[in-house]
Amino acid sequence: MNSLELRAAFSLAFIYVLRMLGLFMIMPVMAIAAHKYPDYSLFLVGLAIGGYGLTQACLQIPMGVLSDKIGRKPVIIIGLLLFSAGSLVAAYADTLVWVVVGRFLQGAGAIAGAIMALAGDLSRDNQRPKVMAIIGVAIGFSFYIALLMGPVIANGYGLDGIFLATGLLALLCILLVLFVVPNAHNLAPKGDTLPVISDLKTLLVHPQLLRLNVSVLCLHMLITLLFVHIPRFFEKLGWPLVNHWQLYLIVLFTSVFGLTLIMACGRKVQQSTLMFASVIGLAVVFAALSLSTPTMFIIMLLVSLFFTCFNYLEANFPALVSSIAPAGKKGSAMGIYASFQFFGAFLGGLLSSSISQYWGSQWVFAMAALICIVWAYLIKGLRSTERLKRYTLKVDNQAAEQLAQQLAEFDGVEDLTLIRSEQVIYIKVDSRKFDIQRARKTLNLEE
Repeated sequence: MNSLELRAAFSLAFIYVLRMLGLFMIMPVMAIAAHKYPDYSLFLVGLAIGGYGLTQACLQIPMGVLSDKIGRKPVIIIGLLLFSAGSLVAAYADTLVWVVVGRFLQGAGAIAGAIMALAGDLSRDNQRPKVMAIIGVAIGFSFYIALLMGPVIANGYGLDGIFLATGLLALLCILLVLFVVPNAHNLAPKGDTLPVISDLKTLLVHPQLLRLNVSVLCLHMLITLLFVHIPRFFEKLGWPLVNHWQLYLIVLFTSVFGLTLIMACGRKVQQSTLMFASVIGLAVVFAALSLSTPTMFIIMLLVSLFFTCFNYLEANFPALVSSIAPAGKKGSAMGIYASFQFFGAFLGGLLSSSISQYWGSQWVFAMAALICIVWAYLIKGLRSTERLKRYTLKVDNQAAEQLAQQLAEFDGVEDLTLIRSEQVIYIKVDSRKFDIQRARKTLNLEE
């Protein structure tokens, strides 16, 4: 990567991390810290934890489309201002209802699509996967930082401190967007980064993509559901909030070790089998939690197993969406996927808090175990796509159709889409058969 691409990758990744920290740091502390509000209830706690997911889900695609009309940076700045405003509303809230309002407003800053599109605009075709990978790693890393930092900041400065800090960080991100993130000179083809409204209806009912969308909804519903209850379990077993980061650190190290073992098994076992086993592992966790209130050792063991399975599924789902999506429609497929993901977080908070308020946490965990069993049946139908790769190739508009026909006859080409307005051909190929160098030579794209 050149200096501009490195600068773009790390500055956008930093913006993403700071923003996601503000969303995630609340998860491990809200169930305990919210007791200070006079209108405390489990229902409002669940909304406060997962409420951001509803506005994220609703606005994820519209904000991405808007960025194509008015520009990436203006949409990112608008999103950060909304996020900062929501943080300040929650920071100065004197009731839990207003905290929930603040969380909904935080979620309205749905800038993931615009950030990814800008990253695409600032990178060359052959370097774009590296830039996206850096941002993707940063997103995952932000969740683990949040688990460790949230309890510490909440103990020292309360929920107000977390919200105030995240609001100020969002304003800092605006300065980064204005003065550090490079301005885009070349616009990347939109098909692999941005949603297209006309594609949504078809992709929503695509059988394989639908399985993945429902899967990520379930996954994020379950993690939000878990965090409505686990912090309270820790506290009941004698661990004050200030020490919860130590427990999460143990869980994270254990789950990384477990994930390493799963990845090692991946050399001998099919990916679909490992995903099925991971969903069954989640079912075991919630079934065990539903039977009785476990000891600290059992809770740590179960939460470690949960994160091992969660990490494996979370890492593999986006790659599957990218591989399964029709050529030229990856941006639309990922937009739908992200909307399901965030709606899952909202649904987890809503269901968990509603059911536990009236019937108790055991019924919540029993419901989660049942959902996992149904989900395991659903995920068995996923087809393996490990051999498929996708390329975006620039073409001369004058001879575009002729070149597309030539490419379609190449060995290994499974799907091809020509977008004349963008002067690109999107192809999905069997990597064992397709010769990319021959394709580039045909299109006069030798580097």
